Amino acid sequence: MELTDQLKAELIAIASSLRGSERRIFMARMVKALGPGGQRLAERELGWNRTTIRKGMRELEQGLTCFDGHHLRGRKPVEARLPNLLLDIREIVEDWRKAHAECWTDLRAPCLSITEIREALVTQKGYDPDSLPSNQTIAARLRALGYYPRRSIRYVRRRQSMQPIR
Repeated sequence: MELTDQLKAELIAIASSLRGSERRIFMARMVKALGPGGQRLAERELGWNRTTIRKGMRELEQGLTCFDGHHLRGRKPVEARLPNLLLDIREIVEDWRKAHAECWTDLRAPCLSITEIREALVTQKGYDPDSLPSNQTIAARLRALGYYPRRSIRYVRRRQSMQPIR
């Protein structure tokens, strides 16, 4: 089978429009149509990876679909980057509660805002401010530890102004 420039462009366009096992099986079928030496020809002329072609050949011959590792990709949790973050947050909150007696009334309330915890992580624990997660993530980790951060004053005032007048 002769590969003209127009045919090469078509095969590359079709292969790039497909994903996963459909793409691999398409590549394997085209390589079979090319005949002996088709894998090397496809690699050289079309830019296809021979490992991908071989995987597609196995899928085509066996009738089984290989699963891609898409679920393994993506963003890792913040604990993967900062393994001591939860321990440091717990230590900051507990030290604050020991120093301030008014925080002992409700065991779950840390009497600290997220911003104050973030500043303490930077000043006391030596974290880089750019490497710390967002305030929303810190609040989620606090809730996971069993603490419920103090709401900001602006939020409390807005909630109070929305209540009906009696």
